[in-house]
Amino acid sequence: QLHRTLSEKNELTKSLEIVQKELEEKEREMKREISEYKDRLLQAEKEHRDALTEANQKNEVEIEACQDKMNSLEHFIISQKMEIEHLKSNKEELSNSLKEANQTLGELLKTKVR
Repeated sequence: QLHRTLSEKNELTKSLEIVQKELEEKEREMKREISEYKDRLLQAEKEHRDALTEANQKNEVEIEACQDKMNSLEHFIISQKMEIEHLKSNKEELSNSLKEANQTLGELLKTKVR
């Protein structure tokens, strides 16, 4: 019976060693996979950051271009308003000159008729 018990113990010890080796191998495999996933995650995060930075830079350039265009349009509008005011003033002066000329013409015609 002692012999059988020792034999069973040896078998159990061998089985335990096999199971421990399998577990150690699985642990190494899992650590390797975790390391790969971490590397892939870090790479994805870097790519995401790079894409975000690039998109932000493009947006800043577009915003700056739009602001420049808006400033240009604002200056154009201001110059057009000034031109309109200038034209209104000229129209008023011409209208007054025309009235004076018509009055003078009317007076000359009256004088001539007499």
